[in-house]
Amino acid sequence: MRIGELAALAGVTTRAVRHYHHLGLLPEPVRRANGYREYGLRDAVALTRVRRLTELGLSLEEVGDVLAGRGPDAGRELCEVLSELDADLARQEQALRERRARVRELLELAERGELPAEGPVSTELAALFGEMARAGARLPGPEPVMAARERELLALLETAAPPEAGREVVAALGAAGGDPAAMDRMYQVYTLLDEMAEADVDDPRVARAARAVAECVPDEVLEAVGGVPGAPLNGEAAGGGFAGEVFADLAPAQAEAVRQAMRLLVERAR
Repeated sequence: MRIGELAALAGVTTRAVRHYHHLGLLPEPVRRANGYREYGLRDAVALTRVRRLTELGLSLEEVGDVLAGRGPDAGRELCEVLSELDADLARQEQALRERRARVRELLELAERGELPAEGPVSTELAALFGEMARAGARLPGPEPVMAARERELLALLETAAPPEAGREVVAALGAAGGDPAAMDRMYQVYTLLDEMAEADVDDPRVARAARAVAECVPDEVLEAVGGVPGAPLNGEAAGGGFAGEVFADLAPAQAEAVRQAMRLLVERAR
């Protein structure tokens, strides 16, 4: 048989056959006088075995290990590879179930009209964003820009922070956000910060906004945020790293108010 006939018989491409030769999964056949490879029945048997192994999900490296294990131990070595493959597939299956459960949660939020624009986020953070939306709806005017920035920052924090630390921050914020009065006070702070978008850094409202921001942060949230690596409360209040990027996204007076609030919170945490 020519290489095309062999490939068609085994249900693979000629390119795959050449690749298997290159990796040593298939022995090189004899060649005719004109240089063309000449394949026989043994080659077809070997090629179809490679195909069966790859269809199970084995990598080509694992296929090579199985094929190299000829002799008395061949069955045992194949069993070991298959056991490892089965364990890996079980992990993938569990991960897929978890992903589907997460997608279903998001679909339920969407059906209730509660899927935030910053999504997908955890159901806990989505609930907090729902409380924020209700607080924003109680305002006489449009929602403050700083409220939207806060949601973006929280979504980033939840994803970028270590899982346990992110969950603790969201849980603490969710508990605080469940108090409508506290959320309304926070929205008053957002409005105050919005008003400073064009203000100078020495505007007297800066210090007032800093105190208001610090007063709106419950002790539970302060403790949770303190456990997030790179958070401003971990020594970056001067403006480096992650905190520096947060400040760079704010107007000068807004950034100064947040810096002063961070200093007040650092003092409170000591």
